[in-house]
Amino acid sequence: MNQFNTLYHLIFVVKIKNIMKLAILGNGLTSLSLAKSLVNKGIFVDIFSNQKKIDINKNRTIGLSKKNIDFFNREILNIKKFSWDIKKIEIYSENLQSEKILNFENKSRVLFSMIKNFDLQTELFSKLIKNKLCNFKKILSYKNSNLNKYNLVINCDSRNQITKKFFSKKLKKDYDSFAHTTIIKHKKIKNNVASQIFTQKGPLAFLPLSETETSIVYSARGEKNIDLKKIVTKYNSKYEIVLFEKLASFKLKSVNLRSYFHGNILAFGDLLHRIHPLAGQGFNMNIRDINILCELINFRKDNGLELDRSICNDFEKKTKHKNYLFSSGIDFIYEFFNLESKINNNILSKSVRIIGKNKFLIKSFEEIANNGL
Repeated sequence: MNQFNTLYHLIFVVKIKNIMKLAILGNGLTSLSLAKSLVNKGIFVDIFSNQKKIDINKNRTIGLSKKNIDFFNREILNIKKFSWDIKKIEIYSENLQSEKILNFENKSRVLFSMIKNFDLQTELFSKLIKNKLCNFKKILSYKNSNLNKYNLVINCDSRNQITKKFFSKKLKKDYDSFAHTTIIKHKKIKNNVASQIFTQKGPLAFLPLSETETSIVYSARGEKNIDLKKIVTKYNSKYEIVLFEKLASFKLKSVNLRSYFHGNILAFGDLLHRIHPLAGQGFNMNIRDINILCELINFRKDNGLELDRSICNDFEKKTKHKNYLFSSGIDFIYEFFNLESKINNNILSKSVRIIGKNKFLIKSFEEIANNGL
């Protein structure tokens, strides 16, 4: 009996020792998505934020590639009920009298899906708040938060003291531009074609959300205060608009963090990389990072290994170069069309139109947008 109790005690101690507990700093969309993927694997997660209530902008939207949608549905949360499939993308240039210069269409699969931030964040929060493996903790200072008790700390918050202390070295670029967003409500139409117009001031995107709603994203150089309704009306040739929802604006910068971790604290999400929204790839990069981090965690979990700072080093080695190259590629596209507007010549748009006739190149662009690098 004594031997049995000793054996039972040893098994209990091993189980306690092998419990994985992670801390996530920040309660944004990337934080909640990562937390849901972790609790799905049986990992305890504490989410720290200086505000317990989730602050959600109702007119912000995201586009997820087909591969990322499949990963999200399989590993995080099924989001089919509030995603809207896009089957075709059309690119126009104002320098060619708004003539189409590129066309992306894959008849065998959806190109990407649009989702409202509000819908996704609300659903993730409602699932996590009920999950026994997840706790939300309001915190004003991390000085006495005992973060050293966690196997791994994942920092998704760009404004906390830890970021300022350990993650301040970045490669930054100010685009001297503002992104202006809204959602238009319009009369019902078949609405599965996204379009983007490279105007003289910057790219304007029409991104369908349903048969009666479309997201608008306009990135205007040097202009914080604009009449977005007037601009949308000028370039809109498809929708009978009934209503403009609340307008919002934010400054555009690109950021690439120099070092991804400090000790067992791993920087993550927009803190790692922020890019121009013209290709709609910002959140897609975050989801690819979640996928890679989960693969590293799965390997350790399946092999009975602890989560420690080595996972931070492995994550940086697998992602840093790819993220930088991908960010640089988006920046190149922006500067390409920015140069055309500066020289006031349409030769670059004409060149892109010629490239658009090459099926191999178009397919390659589609694969990079879907899978990343």
